[in-house]
Amino acid sequence: MIKHIVFFGVVDEAEGKSKAEIMQFVKHELENLIHLVPNLRKIEVGINHPEAPAGNFDLVLYSEFDSMADLDAYQVHPEHQKVAAYIGKIKTSRACVDYEV
Repeated sequence: MIKHIVFFGVVDEAEGKSKAEIMQFVKHELENLIHLVPNLRKIEVGINHPEAPAGNFDLVLYSEFDSMADLDAYQVHPEHQKVAAYIGKIKTSRACVDYEV
C-alpha cells in the first residue's frame, strides 16, 4: 500500500473567499474524489486547528493507493486535475511524502 500525504499553506483570500471558505471548499472537493477516482482507496483532508502553532501548514491530505501506478493514475485523472488546478491558485507552500507500508 502507498500512503500519499501532502501539506499545504493557503492564501488568506482568493476569488472573494476567505481562507476558511477556501479550505472548506478544497476539503470538500478533495474528499469527493473518493467517488470519482476508482483507484483511490482512502482520502481524508484535515484543516489545521485554529489554536495550533502559527508555523503549521493549513491543510493536510492523507490518501491511500494499492500501488505507485495507482497513485500515478490518480495524479493525472481529470477530476483530480480540476482540484489540483484550483489548489495551484490558492497554495502558498506544499510538502509531500509518498511511502510504502
